[in-house]
This record gives sequence, structure tokens and C-alpha cells, in this order.
Amino acid sequence: MNTEVVPNTPDPFAEARQRAPEKGITITEAAARHARDKLAQRGTPDAAIRLGIKGGGCSGFSYVVQFEDDPPRSRDYLYEVDGVRFLIDKKSFVYLVGTTFDYEKTLMFQGFKFRNPQEAQSCGCGHSFTVR
Repeated sequence: MNTEVVPNTPDPFAEARQRAPEKGITITEAAARHARDKLAQRGTPDAAIRLGIKGGGCSGFSYVVQFEDDPPRSRDYLYEVDGVRFLIDKKSFVYLVGTTFDYEKTLMFQGFKFRNPQEAQSCGCGHSFTVR
């Protein structure tokens, strides 16, 4: 009989969770619910969603929403809403402080929406923006 004790596997998200500032970004239940559905459809319900910004687009910056299968990076913040993990890197976080990340479904638009108080202007597509 094997009585070897196997140590608990450390939570790869623990450090990113502890690093995350309490006030930063608001993620709505609608956004979390839609993200959870997309993760389940993809067959990776335990993966995370990465939120961020990147240089580019017609206004200077573009928003990023993508699946993240890898553990958090050393400079990531983790926010969990309704069991869904959202990762944001520190560089993007600076431009996203105060943002509400939502999911909308209207006659004219269906998808994730960033409501960012730091936006000075955005282009017609709504995916790129400049900051104040």
C-alpha cells in the first residue's frame, strides 16, 4: 500500500489575485456570463480572459479581449467575477483604471464593450481610442 502524501498543487492564480488593486476595473455580470459561455463553447472553462490594450488602430490604442490558456504572467492582475478569471497586465491597467467592461446585445451591436473614462476620443468602429 502506497501511503505517499502528494503535496497540494499551488494555485497559479494566487499571486496575480493578491497583486490586483482593489479599485481598478469593473467587470459586469453580463460580461462574465458571456465570457463563461464562450470559454465553455471553446472547451476550456478553466481558462482566463485577457483584457488589455495595444498600440494601433485609427486612434492610437486598441482594446484586447482574448482567451488566455497560460498561467498569469509576473506582471498580471487577476479579477474574478462569477467564477470567470480576467487577467490584465500592469501596462494596460494604467489605461483601463475606472473602466467598466460590459457585454451588450442591441439591434445595432452585440459584443463586449469597454466604457473607459480615460478615452479622449474613439473612432467610429469603437475599437480604437486615444487617452486624455
